[in-house]
Amino acid sequence: MAQQSYANHRQMVPGFHYVAFALWLAIFIGSLVHLFRATPDNLYTAALIVAMSILIVIVAWYTRSFALKAQDRAIRAEENLRHFVLTGKPLDSRLRMSQIIALRFASDEEFVVLAGKAADEKLSANTIKQSIKNWKADYYRV
Repeated sequence: MAQQSYANHRQMVPGFHYVAFALWLAIFIGSLVHLFRATPDNLYTAALIVAMSILIVIVAWYTRSFALKAQDRAIRAEENLRHFVLTGKPLDSRLRMSQIIALRFASDEEFVVLAGKAADEKLSANTIKQSIKNWKADYYRV
C-alpha cells in the first residue's frame, strides 16, 4: 500500500463508487423507459419498478450515512482521548466534526497546536489537512 498523504488519502471503492452506481443508473433509466412505454395492463408493474429503483438509492444512502456516523463517533472519541492524553484536557468544544476528522491525520507533535488553531480560526477540514506536515495515515475509513 502506498504511503498515504493529502494527495492520495481519499479512497474510491470501484465496486461501490463506479459499478454499483452504473448499474443503478441503468436500472433507473430502464425503469423510466419501461414506465413511459407501459400500457394500462402493465402500468402498475412499471411504476413499482421505478419505485424500487428509487428505493435502492434511499437504502444505499442511509446505509452509507449510518456507517459514516458510527465512524465519526469513533473518530471523535479517539481524537478526544488523544488530545486528553497529550494535554490533560478534552478537545475544544468549538471544533466541528469535519475538523476533528481532518485532525486525525496530524502527528502527535502538531496535533495539539493544529487543534487549537482550527478552533480559533475556524479552519476548514481541507485547510487543516493541507497544514499537516507529518501525515498520520488512516487506512480504515472509506
